[in-house]
Amino acid sequence: MKKFLIALLCAPMLAFASGADIHLDKWRGSVKDQAALQHGAKLFVNYCLNCHGASFMRYKTLMDLGLTEQQVKDNLMFTSDKIGGLMQVAARHDDQKLWFGATPPDLTIVARARGEAGNAGAGADWLYTYLRSFYRDDDRPTGWNNTAFDNVGMPNPLWQLQGQQVLNKDSHKLELAVAGEMSQAEFDKAVSDLVSFMVWMGEPQQEYRRTLGWFVLGFLVLLFAVSYALKKEYWKDIH
Repeated sequence: MKKFLIALLCAPMLAFASGADIHLDKWRGSVKDQAALQHGAKLFVNYCLNCHGASFMRYKTLMDLGLTEQQVKDNLMFTSDKIGGLMQVAARHDDQKLWFGATPPDLTIVARARGEAGNAGAGADWLYTYLRSFYRDDDRPTGWNNTAFDNVGMPNPLWQLQGQQVLNKDSHKLELAVAGEMSQAEFDKAVSDLVSFMVWMGEPQQEYRRTLGWFVLGFLVLLFAVSYALKKEYWKDIH
């Protein structure tokens, strides 16, 4: 049974895309919340890193979340024995393609990739909606489908936490049929934390960049004021 569950979790997500327009729930998380980022990192390595790599991210970068090197080694390192190693999936890509028909995509910049279509927050909103929209579907090979990504190739990796949803064909809304380990509010918060980590992972220095940007703008305003004052002083006797 355990091997079967692992195989389901490792089934590929063929692509993070959907052809139809869908309603996206608003992600309310933040990359400034270290506790949320740490929790999201824990969820990521336990539920996503089994199959989806983050091969542009090194484990030592997780220390930027306020964790010590030993905490990272003890709690978050499962695919490398070196703190400087990449967060790569243990299975080889050619084996994954042979087992599942396609190689599961790398998730390092998935939030940024989903947000490039004119809306910077769309990537986080889509991930937040997608991860909460799985439902049981006996017509699918994995037994799962998703309202945000119809006929998705990946089963619900968080089903033990969320429980099992079904789609009401009359109202076209999802209903919880089997309760999970978490309440709805707890699960929504867990998914929000996971999305926070994936948003942060796409650009770990984004908060520093924003802060530096404000300092640069402030410096330019000050430079303009000084330059304008010097210009007035220089030209006052000529006019």
